[in-house]
Amino acid sequence: MFDLKALDGRIASVDQGDLDALDASLRGGVYLPGTPEYEEARITWNSMFERYPAFVIRAMGASDVQKAINFVRQAGLMMTVRSGGHQIAGHAVADKAVMLDLSQMRSVHVNPARKTARVAPGALLGDVDRETQAHGLVVPTGINSTTGIAGLTLGGGFGWTTRKFGMTIDNLLSAEVVTADGAIVTASSTSHPELFWAIRGGGGNFGVVTSFEFQLHDLGPDVLSGLIVHPIEKAPELLSEFVAIADTSPDELTVWSVMRKAPPLPFLPEEWHGREVLIFAACYSGPMDEGEKAMSALRALGEPIVDVISPHRFVDWQAAFDPLLSPGVRNYWKSHDFNTLPPAAITDLLDAISTLPDPACEVFIAHVGGAMARVEPASTAYPQRSAHFIMNVHTRWEDPDKDDSCIGWARRLYEQMKPYSTGSAYVNFMPEDQADHMTGAYGVNGEKLSKIKGIYDPGNLFRINHNILPSRG
Repeated sequence: MFDLKALDGRIASVDQGDLDALDASLRGGVYLPGTPEYEEARITWNSMFERYPAFVIRAMGASDVQKAINFVRQAGLMMTVRSGGHQIAGHAVADKAVMLDLSQMRSVHVNPARKTARVAPGALLGDVDRETQAHGLVVPTGINSTTGIAGLTLGGGFGWTTRKFGMTIDNLLSAEVVTADGAIVTASSTSHPELFWAIRGGGGNFGVVTSFEFQLHDLGPDVLSGLIVHPIEKAPELLSEFVAIADTSPDELTVWSVMRKAPPLPFLPEEWHGREVLIFAACYSGPMDEGEKAMSALRALGEPIVDVISPHRFVDWQAAFDPLLSPGVRNYWKSHDFNTLPPAAITDLLDAISTLPDPACEVFIAHVGGAMARVEPASTAYPQRSAHFIMNVHTRWEDPDKDDSCIGWARRLYEQMKPYSTGSAYVNFMPEDQADHMTGAYGVNGEKLSKIKGIYDPGNLFRINHNILPSRG
């Protein structure tokens, strides 16, 4: 007998014979504590979460997912869902819950004639990029190749090509979903359209996606991209210029700013290693000669320490920040949206940068807009469609003794920047303790999401997430 957390808050028991029968029915399997598969599944990207599920159900396809959901629902058990395992809030794993592990479902099939891709939920962004770039095609995703496609997509998804091609959810054509009642359905604009609307930004609240179909676009294999590094002392005027350039750039150009202590990058003079710097990261999603013209104003700013803008393979640029986002490190993020960055906001931000609690901590400001801003806010669950800036207070450290200082620093900066924010939020950047900000994440779409949750998951089986409560109406 195994004791597990039940949906009603009590402790439930599962018989070994029932687990054996489930295991025999799966292409994947059921894995108990002490097995290599169990340990592999429970360890996620953010080492803040050292948790132990009761057991792991590893799925290899939609049939396995269906059987797992039916088993868990009928037994009234608490369940988590792991895809890429990269989610900042650690929702992929919970103590004494059942973990449904999709991490082995990593197939990516590209149809170059239709410019579409069918992607399994365990695929990482690097898997998607490598397969699509083999045909000179892309789907807009994030900026770290080890991020999982499922979590990124269900929360919205933005990165270097979003201004040109829209968010990840704007390029989702359909999805195969296993709902709480065990049904396998196709969600699209013509089939279960309300479910299709909800999963484009509403997270994993409505079912388990077992396959995504994306629209692809021509780009690559090379893009004009790279970094420009400036002394932090020049940041007040340079960030104001960054705001102006970002607001007037063509859709093809994306520029983000990063403030941190300079890592020991080979192209940086050694005397700058460990000193606070302002970094502009830029990518042009179009022809090289047009990119050179579009980046000229950015590259003319100030007197940079280094400028390494040049042609790069898109798959390499997508993985350029991987060393700064490696697994096994403690992470805590806080995020705001801004319509603009006034001088007072820049001053407060730079004051915080002068007191970074660990050399791995950073703050980045992403500028989004372009194609994503031309989508009506009500057309997907993700509502913040204006051209705006997204701040991520990206706090990282290794020593557990630094937990209080690093988390405290991030929270103070978050509160300090709140007066300049829109009040909205990007759900994929929200930590575990920010559940009270769900109104900011979904705004006017929140009521509709709750109603759809009530249709597809009235018992709130899918609750270990940034949870949307089902409407009982």
